Amino acid sequence: MPHNILIDFAAWFVALGSIAYYIHNLPMSLTKPATPTPSQLIVRISCPDEKGLIYRISKVIFEEGYNIIENDEFVDEEKDHFFYRCVLSAPTTTDEGKQLVQRLRDTLLPGAFIEALPNRSKKILLMATKEHHCLGDLLLRCHYRHLNAQIVGVVSNHEILRDLVEKFHLPFHCISAEGLSREAHEAQVLELLQTFSFDYIVLAKYMRILSSEFVQHYRHRIINIHHSFLPAFIGANPYRQAFERGVKIVGATAHFVNENLDDGPIIHQDITRTDHNYNDKEMARMGKDVETLVLAKALEWVLQERVMINGNKTIIF
Repeated sequence: MPHNILIDFAAWFVALGSIAYYIHNLPMSLTKPATPTPSQLIVRISCPDEKGLIYRISKVIFEEGYNIIENDEFVDEEKDHFFYRCVLSAPTTTDEGKQLVQRLRDTLLPGAFIEALPNRSKKILLMATKEHHCLGDLLLRCHYRHLNAQIVGVVSNHEILRDLVEKFHLPFHCISAEGLSREAHEAQVLELLQTFSFDYIVLAKYMRILSSEFVQHYRHRIINIHHSFLPAFIGANPYRQAFERGVKIVGATAHFVNENLDDGPIIHQDITRTDHNYNDKEMARMGKDVETLVLAKALEWVLQERVMINGNKTIIF
């Protein structure tokens, strides 16, 4: 190989190595790809059922220049109520669906719930206590964009998880409940939350009971995860109770939080099987694995606007 070509190749190799080193040491926010501009709308409708709803809705969508990419509907026959979700490709000159929503309001019965949402990334705030399994999983999923969400911060009542959170260059706020009444502690947490902008709060094993006053500030915007032994095994050591009772399944439930403890609309549940070979500690590890997966799947559906609330139940499209 000619000498000058060898020099050029060596120079190129050194330059490539310098670029790689520079990119590797850039702040995390600069190395991630930018979120794409939303080019789709998600339309959700809830109203009393009647004949011709699908035809009338589709006609308006067509006349407004949208194309239906995904389409689902459900009728609650006991309540005679109609639920609808569709994903639309938006025209180039879109007004984020404002005119579409108005035309649908003019077409459907008064009082119908109608919304058109840009298919965008959501902002979530995480709350945790000491356990890392759900929190760590969500940190990784959001970091690698396996969830359509941006974590704006983590709030805890203990310092234990600070090191984990700060590895992801995210703000961590500890508000200790030591020596405070529940009301006083919640007042401090609420004051902090008002400094953030977010779509949902995710309780990633936040082990404090929220008051109804706190929940009312974020109605249908708080998602919780817990083991599925409730209400059979209540207390600090449910897996020991389950072991002594000889249970054969370990499960988890993700739900929206309402004013009644662990009684909000269920989003997702799953189980794994156990038997006499497992002790309580092994069952607890199995439970953590299920909780991690159930919370991630529930959050994925919520972020995709697939979850509609029907009384104290949910419709999942």
